[in-house]
Amino acid sequence: MSKAIKKEEFTIPVFSVDEKDMSILKLLQHNARITVKEISSVIHLSTTPVHERIKRMEQAGVIKQYATLVDHTKVKKSLMVICYVSLRQHNKTAGAKFIKLIQNLNEVIECYNISGEFDFMLKVMAENMDAYYDFHVNKLSQEENVGHVQSVFVMGVIKQTHVLVH
Repeated sequence: MSKAIKKEEFTIPVFSVDEKDMSILKLLQHNARITVKEISSVIHLSTTPVHERIKRMEQAGVIKQYATLVDHTKVKKSLMVICYVSLRQHNKTAGAKFIKLIQNLNEVIECYNISGEFDFMLKVMAENMDAYYDFHVNKLSQEENVGHVQSVFVMGVIKQTHVLVH
């Protein structure tokens, strides 16, 4: 199922996901703790091929990781903020420095490089407004290349999912 496409001087592996793989992914998305035996009974394959398919998808990067989803309100992270950030300079070094900063800020749980008026969109979780203010003033805005930050405070979550396979 894996093929390789030659592109210039490097090889990009192509991974093909079939219907059985999609069924496995669907089950794992809803319950990452489901056993191979349980998956086998649902998709009508024996345990060995199911286990091999899961390992192959892990090795190919189709399955990136297994995670526990935590209710942010129960771990003192009740303030969710979307931050739009524009940089003053737009060169490789400046961008890399900003990305390194973001990787080290625990308050930032997601970061996207975006197009439009801003360069990045951050999803930030904080205990309260004081904690967010400290993050904004003493961490994010201290980066010399940060030009403009616009904060949007999330008032309620309507839909939040990690399910990609239906």
